[in-house]
Amino acid sequence: MTGLGRLTRFSLRRSRILIGAWTAVLTLFVYTSAAATDSLYKTPADQISAAESINTSSALVALYGPILDVTSLGELAMTKTTVTYAVLVMALAIALVRRHTRVEEESGRAELIGGLAVDPRAPLVSAVLVGALTSLLIAVLAAVADIAGGLPVAGSVWFAGSWLGVGLVGTGVGALCAQLSPNARTCGAVAAGVVAVLYAMRALGDTTSAHWLSWLSPFGWSTQLRAWSDPRGWVLLLDLLLAVALSAVALGLRARRDLGAGLFPERPGPAVGSPRLADALALNLKVHATSLVVWTVACAVLGALMAAIVPSIGSILDSAGTRDLMERIGGVGALQETLVAALVSVAAIIVSCFAASVVGHGGGEENDGRTEEVLATATERSTTFLAVALLALGGVAWLLVVTGAAMAVGAVGAAVSAGQVLAAALVQIPAVWVVAALALLALSWHSRWAVAGWGLIVAFFLVGPLAELLQLPGWVAGLSPYSHVPKVPADPVSVGPLLGLTAAAAVVVATAWWRYRERDIG
Repeated sequence: MTGLGRLTRFSLRRSRILIGAWTAVLTLFVYTSAAATDSLYKTPADQISAAESINTSSALVALYGPILDVTSLGELAMTKTTVTYAVLVMALAIALVRRHTRVEEESGRAELIGGLAVDPRAPLVSAVLVGALTSLLIAVLAAVADIAGGLPVAGSVWFAGSWLGVGLVGTGVGALCAQLSPNARTCGAVAAGVVAVLYAMRALGDTTSAHWLSWLSPFGWSTQLRAWSDPRGWVLLLDLLLAVALSAVALGLRARRDLGAGLFPERPGPAVGSPRLADALALNLKVHATSLVVWTVACAVLGALMAAIVPSIGSILDSAGTRDLMERIGGVGALQETLVAALVSVAAIIVSCFAASVVGHGGGEENDGRTEEVLATATERSTTFLAVALLALGGVAWLLVVTGAAMAVGAVGAAVSAGQVLAAALVQIPAVWVVAALALLALSWHSRWAVAGWGLIVAFFLVGPLAELLQLPGWVAGLSPYSHVPKVPADPVSVGPLLGLTAAAAVVVATAWWRYRERDIG
């Protein structure tokens, strides 16, 4: 393991912004969930009623998991975080391991490191350590956030243990998938597929008679741990054993393959390229086709699940305090309209990640020299930039349309109409365009800044809650473009803010286009 310590410190330093941003977001999720539940359900009867209502909704159980002890305030408060937000913990661990293994090999940097006095196994072991340490950090902060939010100490620690276990499993999944293909994107797609299968198995096990399926998924183990009442600590051993087994298999596969190769060899492409790839836009569409299809399916499923929650929101929030609130805002119908506006705003933030990934990939293509190869043909620099911009802007608009259409179809029996639901999704497009435009501006300034889109999404997502929590001036929350979107259908459509956001996005894209034409490539 020569060089293991230095590699680990170096990797942690390189990923400090990514780790810090994700950790802050996840910790904020936990704290707000813990702090808000007690004030929302003030009596044990209200808490039990809400928990039973969640368990009777198949859509909520599929999305969040069941509440095994309806009398537990902690389990009710952490309904979303136990399973749904645990997916983010696993995704972060996978992303870190992939970044410090397969991405490094594909770029050639791993070969440079291998030329030093470094054990061949050290980079993979180092990446596993980075994933494990990050999972531990998130778990510790999650426990502190729960305790600060007023939940019991013992339950908070056990809940943090469930997140640690999921993060360790994600680390093992990332290490194993990184050995399969020489292409980092393929490895990432395989890992995403594994997470989706594990989540689907848990959802099927929790909503059908085949409960044994939940025991085949780490997300099911998080629920079966019973962190908040009668905890079963031995369940955490399942996470640990699976993580160790996956990491051991990954180390074995790493020893059997060449550096830069994968367990499955990459298929050679055709000798002659298709004439359909003669321009930069077609090439970008080809590169991102699989990703766009996956995102489309995911947004359709997400929209359908969100829509299934809307009709039952009145019974879920059936407590004395919320009944008074519903009467003040206009009844259950108004509550459903407010919920639709809130759900589509969350969907808009998620869809923004597609634009960030497209722009970030464009920066990576430039860093790796492939953009210069494209420009060596009869392709102008501005055309290359516009191809990335059109895919990012058009892609997010398409995904929001898909999400809104799925919600409109799924919201059967709700007080809001299908047209209102679709309009609620469409008004989010200008705000997402602003985020994509700012990411393009960062790319136009320097290729290595293309990843700034991810930081912008996190910053715009957090600025509103933090401004409210710290009682900051209103203009601070207004820094986020999402805050200027009309809360349709709870509020009427206001054309002014939408035109302003669209104009701002157009100006930023034009500025980025001009800047990209002027700077050096690479």
